[in-house]
Amino acid sequence: MADTTETVGAVGASGVTGPAASSRALPRGGRAREGLRGYRLIVGMWIRSTMTYRASFLLATFGNAVISLLDFVAIAIMFSHVDALGGFTLPEIALLYGSCTVSLGLADLFLGNTDRIGARVRDGSLDTMLVRPVPVLAQVAADRFALRRLGRITQGTAVMTWGIAVLELDWTVLKAVLVVVMVVAGAGIFAAVLVAGAAFQFLAGDAAEVQNSFTYGGCTMLQYPPTVFGKDLLRGVVFVVPLAFVNWLPALYVLGRPDPLGLPRWTAFVSPLVALALFLPASLAWRAGVRSYRSTGS
Repeated sequence: MADTTETVGAVGASGVTGPAASSRALPRGGRAREGLRGYRLIVGMWIRSTMTYRASFLLATFGNAVISLLDFVAIAIMFSHVDALGGFTLPEIALLYGSCTVSLGLADLFLGNTDRIGARVRDGSLDTMLVRPVPVLAQVAADRFALRRLGRITQGTAVMTWGIAVLELDWTVLKAVLVVVMVVAGAGIFAAVLVAGAAFQFLAGDAAEVQNSFTYGGCTMLQYPPTVFGKDLLRGVVFVVPLAFVNWLPALYVLGRPDPLGLPRWTAFVSPLVALALFLPASLAWRAGVRSYRSTGS
């Protein structure tokens, strides 16, 4: 319970603690501010703890980057035997790989610990969070904040930058902005999936692997060009679980390539709307999960 004690100390810095404080009525905007403040305090605590052992942090971050890079190394080795994969060159796939890796890295950095909610339901440690004056989601997401995950973001950015530098494209301001929007909106889509997966764990217990299949598994799929997959799968990641909006559709516009499903060109620009459309039901599912919680074993 050491992590619980430390977290209580961080949240206590906001000036109020205990059941009485948590029952205080707050307007929606005020509760959001409380959540952001509590998240910042808890994250700050874990960052200070991490920086106490800087050499360990640097080694962990470097190791995280190297392990993540192995996926791209495998793709690069593949290109030592072929000139193109699904009609895509290595720099084009570097754009896909890098953008997806950075998006998932950002979501994982800020919300990755939500996959531990199933364990908290089983051991009862979620009960402690329910009596604090900070939204439970902010506490769960910030607890054990792992700054070493910057390694994934750094190496993904490096690969994407290399791909963009090597690609011979007719760059415009619109395409340049779209690359940035693609990464940020992709992070929002992955974040929504993380929250939805955490909400599902209230019902299914420890279902972290189900959540990971849509995040880490989805990113692995998005690292490859859509042309190597069947159209039924493509329809699934566009219309069912819209992971294609993370990078496939925006990247196809940037690269000047047609969409395998023949979707309109404007679909490349709707990733932020898709992220919002996913996050709204995910947040409602999370709230329903918290309301249904009845302490250990529920």
